[in-house]
Parts: sequence; C-alpha cells; structure tokens
Amino acid sequence: MSDVMQNTRFSKLTLDNRFALAPMTRTSAEADGTPNQLMADHYEAYAKGGFGLVITEGTYTDDQASQGYANQPGLINDTHVQGWKTIVDRVHAAGSKIVVQLMHAGAQFQASHHTDEPQGPSAVKPKGEPLGFYGDQTEWKLPKAMTEADIETAIQGFVESAKNAQAAGFDGIELHGANGYLLNQFLSTHFNRRDDNYGGDLANRLRLIVDTIKGVRAAVGDDFALGIRLSQVTVTDPDYQFPEGEAGFRQIVEAVRDAGADFIHTTDGDVERTPFVDGEKSLADVVAEIDGIDLIINGGIDETNHPDRAANYPGSLLAIGKKALANPDFVQRLKDGKDIEDLDFAMLQPKATISNELAWRRKQAA
Repeated sequence: MSDVMQNTRFSKLTLDNRFALAPMTRTSAEADGTPNQLMADHYEAYAKGGFGLVITEGTYTDDQASQGYANQPGLINDTHVQGWKTIVDRVHAAGSKIVVQLMHAGAQFQASHHTDEPQGPSAVKPKGEPLGFYGDQTEWKLPKAMTEADIETAIQGFVESAKNAQAAGFDGIELHGANGYLLNQFLSTHFNRRDDNYGGDLANRLRLIVDTIKGVRAAVGDDFALGIRLSQVTVTDPDYQFPEGEAGFRQIVEAVRDAGADFIHTTDGDVERTPFVDGEKSLADVVAEIDGIDLIINGGIDETNHPDRAANYPGSLLAIGKKALANPDFVQRLKDGKDIEDLDFAMLQPKATISNELAWRRKQAA
C-alpha cells in the first residue's frame, strides 16, 4: 500500500490517510449563514469517499464585515454552531476528521447579510473583477480603511469563532490567510498602504496574522489543531509576489510557527510552482525546510502525480480540489483502481452552489 494511504499523525490529528479535501466556497448555506442539510450531505460524501481530512469552505467570523459572499456559512452564534455540529457528527461517523476554515473577506467582498460596506487594510480595491460564480456583482466596492478598533473586532471575531468551532466538535481550525482575503491583504503591498504598526515593512504587515494566531491559540488551548492557509496570489490577481521574496516568505512561516500555528497549507497555483521574485523554490519547498511546522500542499495534485508529490514532501497532507469536486470518492477510487473523472466546469454554472452541482449530476445520469 502506498505511504499516502497509510494511517498518519498530523498536527495533533490521527488520520486514515494523507488526503485532505481542499476548502472550496459553495455559497449554499441559509441566508443568515446557518449550515443546512444540503451542506451536511455534501461534506459527508467526501468523508464516505475516503478523505482522511475534510477542510470546510471559508466560514465568516463576525457580524460586522467578515462575510464576503451571499449564502456563505458563518460560525458566530448558537444556530450556526448547531448547524455545523450536524455536519461534524456526520463526517466523524463516516470516519474522517474535519477542520473549519475561518475567513474574513476584507476588501474582497461581494455580498453580506450584515453590511454593504467592505473593510480592508487601506481604501484599495482588489484587482480584476468579482467571480461570477459566487455572485452577480460586476465591480469591486471601495473598502473602508480599517481603524485599530476595526482590527481588534476582526481579531476577536476569529477568536470567538474558534471557540464556537470547538463547541461544534471540529477537530481543528485553518485560518484563511490566502487568496486575497483579509489576513492575506495585510501581507500584500497592493492592499496594505498603511503607515501605522500594521503597515510598511513585512514585520508590521505580519502583525495582524501573528496577533490573530496568538489570540486563537490562547482561546482553544495547546491541544487543538491550528493552522493557516498562505498564498501570494489572490482569486483575481494570479501574478502577485511578496516583494521580500523567498527570504520574506521564510520570515512569514517562522512567525506563524512561533505564534502557535501547527501547520501551513500552501496554495499558489501548482504546488511546485516557483513564484518568488527571487530563488527557485515553491512555497511548499520553503515550509518543508522549516522545523516545527507541518505542511499541507495544494495545487494540481491528481491521480497520476500524487505518489511523486507525496514523496517530495514527506509527512505532508495532499489537498485535492478540482479532482475532488468531480470525484467526491476520489480516495476510494484510487484504492479500487477505478477511473478518475475530470472536472466539468458546467457543474459550477451559473453559480458554484451544491444545488447546481446536484442538478448537473442528475442531468449526466439521465
């Protein structure tokens, strides 16, 4: 049996294998952010399909400005906790562990149940255009530059949602520090034009992430798995690079480790892409070289290359996105030697909802 299919220990978790479901926005919760039966069926399918770890979609963290999409799930009140508890229980019953991804949209905002005004590090819009399969908005709104009070509210949102994650029975938390959302925005010199303690050099731009990790770690204790997803690129800017290059990313990795994170989940296109302004290493290469932090790799992993990727990054988890969307039983298919289907993006049209996916599958089966 391949090493990737073996029982493994990862960041305080014991998993049946090294495959993780990558977090993917599905905008299928109730209007008030409550997870529902459709979502429970959805996540249970991946657990039954063999994924050792399920990572949820980005889940908003406060009733101010954290939500980014209509029908995005939240984790900010007892109703949300109970909705997620149903999902967690079903994933556990199917044999998998589940981690919630906590997300503040920041400037990358398309719709919210709570506000019409986005917030960001500075009054700077994202590049490009909003994603059509997550909403009907055609242009980004200009965000409000966050005050220090707004920043403190955002940190406390992550902290309280982390406590709610424990109450719902989750096995851990992944903070969303990638793809252009708030934590990533503070790292970015495109979004972050501040001249206070949260802007300027990399140490200052890191401050929000470090303070958030420290706050969450203090709230959940030392035995609860806590990680962060990191990228340079955003959903509408695939070319952004940290000006500090490889050395700067190493500084980021060491800072989140020292703040209390157990793992880093890298995503920057292909897992082996060399994205830095200098050097020839990938994000995953840098994390793999640093002691005291575990690694989840993501990007372009499929049925043909997963043995090599697993061997290149020993002990890492392999997060599967597109192939998992097409094959919720991806891991079981690998075990059984069955064909793996390619993703048909018609599944995600006109919106990337679970209902549209199910309608597509019924059409294919007819």
